[in-house]
Amino acid sequence: MLTVLMASPAVAQDVQPCELHIWPAERMTSITTGLLGGGLLDAALHSGTDANNKASLATALDSPSQLDALQSLDLASLISLKPGTVIITHDTPLERKTMNKIKTRRSDSTATCYSELIVADVMYQKAAIYGRSLKTLFMIRDFGNDQKIDYEYKAWGGNGLRLFPPKEGEDAIAALDELNSVFKKNFEEYAANARRSMAARSPKKAN
Repeated sequence: MLTVLMASPAVAQDVQPCELHIWPAERMTSITTGLLGGGLLDAALHSGTDANNKASLATALDSPSQLDALQSLDLASLISLKPGTVIITHDTPLERKTMNKIKTRRSDSTATCYSELIVADVMYQKAAIYGRSLKTLFMIRDFGNDQKIDYEYKAWGGNGLRLFPPKEGEDAIAALDELNSVFKKNFEEYAANARRSMAARSPKKAN
């Protein structure tokens, strides 16, 4: 199912608006490392914990939740969308293994101004030294008016967690809500880096 929203006031009716297509992540990962610092033994010791955390991630950040979180943000400002850009969301995640292989548009849109925002990975990580965090891998692809990628920016956003995963007797709802809020912070961090990347590639104005 597709959902279509306007990112900002519509442009003139005789001008085809730009489109931004958004896909949520398919893959959820939980990695817990103890004093062993990783490896097969560490993974085996924490396999049950990671399985539970992964299930909680899939509940708190299912596809609708990811899309709702992104649409609650000011995407027009965060990733410098052109005025009148139409935001189109896709409920079904893209297969993770295809994200880097397929270089053409992932929708059948023929818009002459077309871009994509893809959530690639959502990962909970707990390290003995660095603590708990949620990391999210995002990808922006700008195609212009054809099937060739004109610009691509793929990077992680990551922020610390205080409540997730909840211990016995702690507020589980608050812990799941925290995942949603940190997911949005991760995108804001990613978007700030994406804007700098976009500015760096833009032709400098003559003095």
